Amino acid sequence: MAERANSSAGSTRHRDAQREAELALWLSFDPEPAPIPCDLEAREMLARLGISVSVDEETLLSRYLGMLFVTNERINLTRIDRESAWRRHVVDSLTLLAPLASIDVVERAIDIGSGGGLPAIPLAITRNDIHWTLVEATGKKARFLESVSKRLGLTNITVVNARAEQSARTALREHFDVATSRAVGALGDLAMASIPFLKVGGLMMAIKGERASEEVASAKQPLYELHASVVGEIRTETNTIVVVEKQRKTPAKFP
Repeated sequence: MAERANSSAGSTRHRDAQREAELALWLSFDPEPAPIPCDLEAREMLARLGISVSVDEETLLSRYLGMLFVTNERINLTRIDRESAWRRHVVDSLTLLAPLASIDVVERAIDIGSGGGLPAIPLAITRNDIHWTLVEATGKKARFLESVSKRLGLTNITVVNARAEQSARTALREHFDVATSRAVGALGDLAMASIPFLKVGGLMMAIKGERASEEVASAKQPLYELHASVVGEIRTETNTIVVVEKQRKTPAKFP
């Protein structure tokens, strides 16, 4: 019995080591996957939205999408295809640039449930004056975020592999000017996860879809309890951005 148990444990450790070696190889990005270039339709969308992207930023964004696309074939990160990657993911993420630009001072931002890095990595590329903390609970996804950041030379990114509820009980609590998110749960639940990280006066910016107004209506009670309120619903060509302001210190019972 003991021999069989030891053999089983040894086999498990061997499989785990193999999986870890495979993951490390995938995430070395050597050779680096082919970038996904910006297409004409995406350029037109960026122009209509008044979003300016430099040549160097476009190069980094294209490389990021290439790594996201290839890794997604092995690890489920997000829905992505090469043809719509710029429009579906980059342009949608960069709609947050306008509300970010409206804030006088933004030094630190946190992205909740970063997954494959959207919107945080496109924002970290285009707003490299801000330090971005990416919170992601799934280990493989966090490893991807770390590897991409390193490969692209994004020194303004820190990845935290933990649940937001746990991280909000650390020194990160009430530490940030802005909290961002995209496709992460209902607005009320998202506020519960995001607001504790913000300084008083800080803003939560959530990228939402067509039912944003319904989510706002459903979130009234949790927002009231969190001492926060919706201060804007910004409709863009690709989404609705819900902006929530933290008005007072978060009660200790949250999260």
